[in-house]
Amino acid sequence: MPLNRRKFLKKSAVTGAGVALAGAAAAPAQAAEKKRPGRPAKRYALTVMGTTDLHGHVFNWDYFKDAEYADAAGNAMGLARVSTLVNKIRQEKGRRNTLLLDAGDTIQGTPLTYYFAKVDPITAKHGPVHPMAQAMNAIGYDAAALGNHEFNYGVETLRKFEDQCHFPLLGANALDAKTQKPAFPPYFIKKFQVPGAPPVKVAVLGLTNPGIAIWDKAYVQGKLTFPGLEEQAAKWVPKLRSMGADVVIVSAHSGSSGTSSYGDQLPYVENSAALVAQQVPGIDAILVGHAHVEIPELKVTNKATGKTVVLSEPLCYAERLSVFDFNLVFEKGRWTVESVAASLRDARTVADDPKITRLLKDEHALVVEYVNQVVGTAKATLTTVDARYKDAPIIDLITKVQEDVVKAALAGTAYASLPVIAQASPFSRTSEIPAGEVTIRDLSGLYVYDNTLVAKLLTGAQVRAYLEYSAEYFVQTAADAAVDTEKLTNANGRPDYNYDYVSGFSHDIDIAQAAGSRIKNLTYGGAPLDDAQQFVLAVNNYRANGGGAFPHVAAATEVWSESTEIRTRIAEWVTAKGVLDPADFASVDWKLTRNGTPVF
Repeated sequence: MPLNRRKFLKKSAVTGAGVALAGAAAAPAQAAEKKRPGRPAKRYALTVMGTTDLHGHVFNWDYFKDAEYADAAGNAMGLARVSTLVNKIRQEKGRRNTLLLDAGDTIQGTPLTYYFAKVDPITAKHGPVHPMAQAMNAIGYDAAALGNHEFNYGVETLRKFEDQCHFPLLGANALDAKTQKPAFPPYFIKKFQVPGAPPVKVAVLGLTNPGIAIWDKAYVQGKLTFPGLEEQAAKWVPKLRSMGADVVIVSAHSGSSGTSSYGDQLPYVENSAALVAQQVPGIDAILVGHAHVEIPELKVTNKATGKTVVLSEPLCYAERLSVFDFNLVFEKGRWTVESVAASLRDARTVADDPKITRLLKDEHALVVEYVNQVVGTAKATLTTVDARYKDAPIIDLITKVQEDVVKAALAGTAYASLPVIAQASPFSRTSEIPAGEVTIRDLSGLYVYDNTLVAKLLTGAQVRAYLEYSAEYFVQTAADAAVDTEKLTNANGRPDYNYDYVSGFSHDIDIAQAAGSRIKNLTYGGAPLDDAQQFVLAVNNYRANGGGAFPHVAAATEVWSESTEIRTRIAEWVTAKGVLDPADFASVDWKLTRNGTPVF
């Protein structure tokens, strides 16, 4: 049966345990100690497998392209592939000697997950069982940490998903805002039987990302709080050890870099998995998530004990499976970890598990049909290929839709007379809306996130600062240097989704200049920008709440917001128009220059 917070708290009150313990009662330690002189110590090998950032990928399928998934590296993805990998390892090691975990971000990211959150929602009366719950139950997950994207559809959807899972969703640092007690099970404990010795007691602590407080503020403010991972790990790990845990594993929806995308807006580190390993004694291994990177094995030394903590992150989208191999020895009445080694298994090396294919073929077919609905006709092909460094009409489409939605929403209000501007980012480098028939799939591929729209008040001076900050995305390039478009962007590791267009302004971005002095010839309505003028910025909720740490926007006055996804608004706009004509939305408003000379 699924385990939720209510069941967890009831169980905790009775037993002092986090989750019902698997396996029979432990044999007395002294029985195992009665061994003949010279007899070798009892040993046990445990294998812990882990996925993370699945983002709704059950099959090796790209719903945005209506084709098998393919990338430049030749990767394959999906839980159906992971199921095959898991089955192989269970066969090799013995299922009773394995544990399967996830580190979060499961129920958002593909049209499949959108469909069962919004089109045929799991929260409806007699609604469907979420495909991710079905797949993960069938594969036999033991526990999963909460990711930040679990909150994208609101707490009600998350709670329904939790009820549908046959394993606990863990979040030791997801607290009830009023009581400051865990709103989800903090940990999971499982016993592994060892013939002739006491069982091995394995504890899994789940930690989620503090950034949820910013990114999904609309859903969690006043309901949940998300303190730092280090702080909560320091609280819970000693408790788990005192409860007799022989092995402590952390499943953390937090990268290992020690960086944060939200600047100083929160007093907690976004990517703190390595800091947890370094600062909190008593942890043996950490399954890392959130950062979408591939880390087969990272060894971190704990400052207090000098012991090595092993970290692993299995990329994302079920493209990899992390495998931790533990060797334990029973000596002096207790089990201790002798060694831990981590490695990755690759989804491209196996075929889909036919059990998962059969289980979810109907849900998959429903979503394929949904995304291939024709909603309009495009007069020209629109693409994001050059959108990072050239003003592209396809991004202008997003800003135009956002402007129109906000203008309509503010009609008749005190803000109706203010000019509306809009931001948008080049999320994908491969999105294309082809000339001819336009489908929901084409438009969904343009806006891959489930962001919603917010309207904020900014001054001209604040817009200028916003644009300067955005322009830090470009690598400083001397006027006489060769231009390589592959090396022109992502300065200091900034991702494409943290570079913004802002509609309505004409300006140059001089990449020969130092960051902070790049915006030149900034005009609005054909005249130099008035720093005191007020604007309404139509902005996605991620940016509005501080995502990317853009200046002024998080603290700016909010005049309107909604819960309908921007992706849906784009589809509605195109459906209403019938014809997608660049003449209705496209204009060249900015260009890259070097000392005043255009780069392109």
